[in-house]
Amino acid sequence: MMTMQTSYVSQSILEARPRPASMKDKLFSASKITGFLLLAIWIAFFIGIIWFLYDSYDADYVARYWPKYLNGFLTSIELVALSVVLGGILSLPVAFGRMSKVKLFNRIAFGYIYFFRGTPLLAQLFLLYYGFGQFRHFWQDLNMWWLFRDSWSIALLSFTLNTAAYQAEILRGAIMNVPKGQIEGAQSLGLPKFVTFFKVILPQALIVALRPYGNEFILMIKGSAVVSIISVYDLMGETRRAFSQTYDFQAYIYAAIFYLVCVEIIRRLWDVIELRLTRHLRRDSD
Repeated sequence: MMTMQTSYVSQSILEARPRPASMKDKLFSASKITGFLLLAIWIAFFIGIIWFLYDSYDADYVARYWPKYLNGFLTSIELVALSVVLGGILSLPVAFGRMSKVKLFNRIAFGYIYFFRGTPLLAQLFLLYYGFGQFRHFWQDLNMWWLFRDSWSIALLSFTLNTAAYQAEILRGAIMNVPKGQIEGAQSLGLPKFVTFFKVILPQALIVALRPYGNEFILMIKGSAVVSIISVYDLMGETRRAFSQTYDFQAYIYAAIFYLVCVEIIRRLWDVIELRLTRHLRRDSD
């Protein structure tokens, strides 16, 4: 009875409260009108692109260049996947060095992360491709010229070093986010540090870092377009070659669609992975 009376009183108060003066006559404020206009422009833009592709559709063009687009797309995926995996392996010692109490290791890891996060990926790619390639005899004496003479190897090395710096910071932040009680509990059980890290700390840290890792993967997919400048025929490389042969603007539209579909698939796949790995952290709605 008391609950019903309280509910009734609350409802009466809400109904009796007048509408704030600041909210009156603002159904069509300047900000809302601007937002609607921008949304309408974007909708018109995408409709225009779809209409352009429909109106200028060329079956011969698609039949000729579609396999090349697909090969370039697979090249981009292969390059990014390998660099992310190798960068993840390299990020472990870098993250450890960043968290180390030894000043030398900490400074080296900090310098590495600072350089690769603070400079453009394109500049790093040119530095490796054009800079290190000038020391041919030196690399030949070390039997490492095979690494610096090939565009694909240079692109893979550059991407690996770049993403390792970002992944090291992601991993470091995730590890620091693990509650200290987990570490103390493992120590109380007498678990070795190696087992504590890989069985207790790392699994929890990876769950925290899952979303940033997905963002990093997507950024690498979009950033992979720069390798076309050093003659790696990825998706953008094949697009530039198709445009140079046909001067057809729709070549870049098809490339944008490829990138957009790829990013959306990765995003959806990452949502499924995150939902699967964090199922124990959610409570049932009932």
